[in-house]
Amino acid sequence: MLDQTILVVDDDEVLRMRLEKSFVRRGWIVYAAEGFEQAIMHARTHQPNRAVLDLKMPGHSGLDVLREIRTASPETKCLILTGYGSITNAVEAVKLGAVGYITKPADADQVLAAFEEGPSPTPDFPPPSLAEAQWEHIQRVLADSGGNISEAARRLDIPRRTLQRKLKKNAP
Repeated sequence: MLDQTILVVDDDEVLRMRLEKSFVRRGWIVYAAEGFEQAIMHARTHQPNRAVLDLKMPGHSGLDVLREIRTASPETKCLILTGYGSITNAVEAVKLGAVGYITKPADADQVLAAFEEGPSPTPDFPPPSLAEAQWEHIQRVLADSGGNISEAARRLDIPRRTLQRKLKKNAP
């Protein structure tokens, strides 16, 4: 039987170490990384069977890590782990090649089960509130506009100053 190897990428040291210990107890060989550079180095060097990637990390996101792992180690099955249950991000992750996504907090059993189940046609995220849906829509339009606030305001059909005020508020 081939070795079971897994890469755990998370900037939260406590969660990363907890998952690492749990996988080791289950017989997995674990490579742990706190960010993009370490993750890619492990992916290229060890070609793990599986990878668990935190979505939100300083610098490069889990989606950036996913893109690079798909190139560096195409056989690695990747799963996105997120504390921010966004359907938009989950869909993007699956489009980029993730086999699934789960929300934090998650234990090793939930992670392994998610690898087996694959992406769910209906994510288990709670439906977003109206404010969250509006914030995501604004962020998506702003990204599609290349960060140009005037263009995003035009596409949203709202005054530029209104959009600026909305962007100054924290995400819901």
